[in-house]
This record gives sequence, C-alpha cells and structure tokens, in this order.
Amino acid sequence: MTSLYDNIIFGPIRSRRLGLSLGVNLLPIDSKLCSFDCIYCECGWNDEHPGKRRFNARDDVREMLDTTLAKMVGEGTPPDVITFAGNGEPTLHPEFEQIINDTIALRDKHCPSAKVSVLSNATQIHRDDVRRALLRVDNNILKLDSAFDETVQLINKPQGAYTVERTVELLKMFNGELIVQTMFLRGEYLGKRVDNTTDEEVEAWLRLIKEIAPKQVMVYSLDRDTPCQTLEKVEKEELRAIAARVEELGIKCQVA
Repeated sequence: MTSLYDNIIFGPIRSRRLGLSLGVNLLPIDSKLCSFDCIYCECGWNDEHPGKRRFNARDDVREMLDTTLAKMVGEGTPPDVITFAGNGEPTLHPEFEQIINDTIALRDKHCPSAKVSVLSNATQIHRDDVRRALLRVDNNILKLDSAFDETVQLINKPQGAYTVERTVELLKMFNGELIVQTMFLRGEYLGKRVDNTTDEEVEAWLRLIKEIAPKQVMVYSLDRDTPCQTLEKVEKEELRAIAARVEELGIKCQVA
C-alpha cells in the first residue's frame, strides 16, 4: 500500500543508497505534489492525494530541522545524510535555494560530517536557482529512467513539457557534478509492456550516461509498494550486470 510522509521532517530511516538518512519533505503533508506521476511511486498517484497542495514554509522547515538535528546529535546518533525527498518533487518549492542554504548552515552547525542529498526528477533544472542550489549540496541525485521519450511517458508520466534530449542538455550543464539515478523495472501498464532493461533500452541509456559523464550512477529496482500493481522487480544480478557496463565507461555505479 502506497503512503505519504506525514510531516516536514521524517525518519531517520536506513537508506539502501545513503546510510542513516533524515528526510526533509518540502511538499504538502496531506497530499502529493509532483511534476511526474511515476507508475512506481511509493506515494501513489498524484490524483489520489488532491489535498491543499501547499508547500511547507521555509521558516517551519528550518526550525524543525534545527530542533531535530540538535536532538539527534545530543543522543549520539547524528544522521549520515539529510535527504530532500518526500511527497513529490522537492525542487518545485519556490524557495528551494534558500532552504538549501539554511540546511547547509544547520548541517555545519550541528553535524558537519553529514552529507546533504536531494532526490530530484530533474524537471526543474532549467531554473538557474535550482541548478545553483543543487551544485551546493553533496549529492544531487537526478533521475533519468530511459533514453526514449516514449518510455519516459509510460514510466514517469511527466505532467508538463519534457523531452529526454532537453533534459540531457541540462544535465550536462552540471559538468559531472551530479549523480544519475535510474529505476529499472518491467511489467505492464494500461495494456502496454513496460521494460527499460531490454538491450535497446540499456544501450541507448549507456550512450546518454557517457555523454552526461556524472560522477556516479545509482541503479535500483522496486523495493516498496507501487500504485501500478503489475510491475516486476529486476533482480540484483541483472542490476549488477548493468552497473558493470557503466563502470566500463569509467563511471562509478552503485547497485541499491
């Protein structure tokens, strides 16, 4: 069963990719707000959670994060990472850059060894303020689930204008200071076969990875409930084979 995060700060949780992760949710706590409507999203479909769709206030985020970090450090369990995720796309927040600046200051104050990470679908990286903010964090983790627009439309269901070509152009503007994250899956959706693990898909995706030249790639598959019930998890052995092909390009690849 899919579910929403019910507060601004959530966790800490043990992340497969990031370690002990304290989550920050800039999106509404009673609804989902996202520029994608991925068929695998653990928060469910966008239209299942209409709610009030209000962003969480910058001051509230700062105050709650300050209090939580102080408590965690006081208890001797500081987070490995502060992760922006939550009920949708964090970079949609109109004060995203300012919130990142606040977060870095709080991290430096309480637990300077912790990393700041952002999980983003990359739909807002055309904005200068978003790119500036992402270049300030330790791990800006940006999604690219396929090299083909048709597959992206099926898997990610962008809610506005989106093309892989334009997204890759923007990803290249980070000059390697990014992590590309890809969800591999297969199954069926609306009577259509879904599979971004075919030779054609993987080879085209690898060409784009080489072009983007990120500092790291993360590949993963299903681990939680999904709104589309006809999807299949890709096993670790197959993910490791894909990761090996990324590493042949001279790029580190993590299998989560």
